[in-house]
Amino acid sequence: MVQLTVNGESREFSGDEEMPLLWYLREDAGLKGVKFGCGIAQCGACTVHIDGQAIRSCVTPVAAVDGASITTIEGLSDGETLHPVQQAWIEEDVAQCGYCQAGQIMAVAAMLEETPNPSDDDIDRNLTNICRCGTYYRLRKAVHRAASLKRGG
Repeated sequence: MVQLTVNGESREFSGDEEMPLLWYLREDAGLKGVKFGCGIAQCGACTVHIDGQAIRSCVTPVAAVDGASITTIEGLSDGETLHPVQQAWIEEDVAQCGYCQAGQIMAVAAMLEETPNPSDDDIDRNLTNICRCGTYYRLRKAVHRAASLKRGG
């Protein structure tokens, strides 16, 4: 039996512990914000936070998160108050098709915890999620805006 916390709620899982966390989150927990993209940890559409770290859930077995705290895009905001990255995404109109955006936001939120005032080079080096629509210019602007919002600006 795997015990974990998802978006602040304690849960137990007694199924196939080798099942990717992605499928547990989508199918068992009903959290559809986490997306399947490639299934090989390359695109980042499935990015969630595991104990605060951005992790690709498509290749993470449920067994690996026993006792962990998982945050998905649905749990990133504080009630009605958006996370600074979510707010910046709206203000900079980042999303085009939107499919990758939850994973992008989760990756950025984790990066800003480690690098609170990133340069363009920091962003390019640390964010490896793929956007098929190519909204990287707006994404970079949103990262800078989110960093400013987190600092109270």
